[in-house]
Amino acid sequence: MSDFATRLIRWQRQHGRHGLPWQGADAYCVWLSEIMLQQTQVATVIPYYRRFVTSFPDLAALAAASEDEVLAHWSGLGYYSRARNLHVAAQLIMQRHDGAFPHHYDDILALPGIGRSTAAAISALVFHERRAILDGNVKRILARYCAIEGYTGEKKIEAQLWQQAEALLPVRDVATYTQGLMDLGALLCTRSKPQCALCPLQKDCAAYQSGRVAQLPTPRPRKVLPEKHSTFLLLLNGSDILLEKRPGSGIWGGLWCPPQVEGEENIATYCMQRFGVDATQAVALPEFTHTFTHFKLHIAPLLVPVTHKPGQTQEPGRVWLDMEDALRAAIPSPVRKLIEKIIRV
Repeated sequence: MSDFATRLIRWQRQHGRHGLPWQGADAYCVWLSEIMLQQTQVATVIPYYRRFVTSFPDLAALAAASEDEVLAHWSGLGYYSRARNLHVAAQLIMQRHDGAFPHHYDDILALPGIGRSTAAAISALVFHERRAILDGNVKRILARYCAIEGYTGEKKIEAQLWQQAEALLPVRDVATYTQGLMDLGALLCTRSKPQCALCPLQKDCAAYQSGRVAQLPTPRPRKVLPEKHSTFLLLLNGSDILLEKRPGSGIWGGLWCPPQVEGEENIATYCMQRFGVDATQAVALPEFTHTFTHFKLHIAPLLVPVTHKPGQTQEPGRVWLDMEDALRAAIPSPVRKLIEKIIRV
């Protein structure tokens, strides 16, 4: 094996992470953890993971759950398409693989929400198959170790990184090696303030030897995020709030949110025409901004007291919920913060 692999495996056994709740678990738990860890740090994932496996301990339980139940357990974790894909994939596994998580890489890769690196991670960690991974941590390690310049999200640069990832794969101990890559990127070869003095790869890391650790990997080209504006209508009847189910695609797909008004539409007219509600006593709450990957959303919350629940609101896709119950439903983080703020007042 290469010195790279040998040193990394030795380091992982001595200094890597060994107490993560999904380590040593079955394929279902490792798959769940890999999906949750996409775009999300371990410390954030652990409590969500534990709650999720308590409610859905296996594939059959996840497949049998409703989308609302799954999204409610994902609420606050973000990137909700991950949860919807996870749910659909569980149902497909029940149908196509008799409820057993597939062992073959190509079958894993064919599941919704699973890309090349995630499929490889599951194959390596669970089935000890010799597969290379290339998540964000590994891109950073290899960009520094091999001094590969250029934004790692570019196809040309990513192809170079994949080539290196494949070339460095060991012939044995693949699961330990794969976990070692993840651990090294999370613990030592971090985005800022990397601990090069403790790194097992330091002696032949090209970025370290040339004093370019801080410059690699090349940052994403900066661009100005577009900005959007939306008014959240917080229709309240006592402690009950009106929520609407968002379409399955787009931001917060499938989640429950307050009615939203975009642009310059007259709020009073909108409330009367759509809900039969008089909004003349509405109270504006402080505006705030929620940043997505591709744009910023400026949210203007408007508290609209409702003396009775009008008939126009009793439609499919709309529900009145006590605010405490709403906090347990599938709602996005900004809505959760708003409801918590209202409850505290």
